[in-house]
Amino acid sequence: MESRAQLKYYRSSPRKVRLVADMVRGQAVEPALTSLQLSPKFAAKDVAKLVRSALANLEQKEPGVDVDRVFISKIFVDGGPSLRRGRPASKWVRMHRILKRMCHVTVELAVKD
Repeated sequence: MESRAQLKYYRSSPRKVRLVADMVRGQAVEPALTSLQLSPKFAAKDVAKLVRSALANLEQKEPGVDVDRVFISKIFVDGGPSLRRGRPASKWVRMHRILKRMCHVTVELAVKD
């Protein structure tokens, strides 16, 4: 049985969130949540919340599932839209563009046989 949860339009760059996603890919849920809790990365808190949401979805879909057998089968981060902002620059340039990036995070959990 599988379950998934998505976090859309997360206000952090995909590159930074992928560092956190790579840290927990393929792990069991309990050690993954522990490592996310101890991680100093900003995105770790929200990825942990997403993993707990996917676990709740799995328990809703299949009541009485053994949590010790659940692991993160897939976790991936896709780029989202960028907010375009600007900073004043010299007279000839007028403005430097600043891109405030967003991303979409998807977590899929599975049960080991």
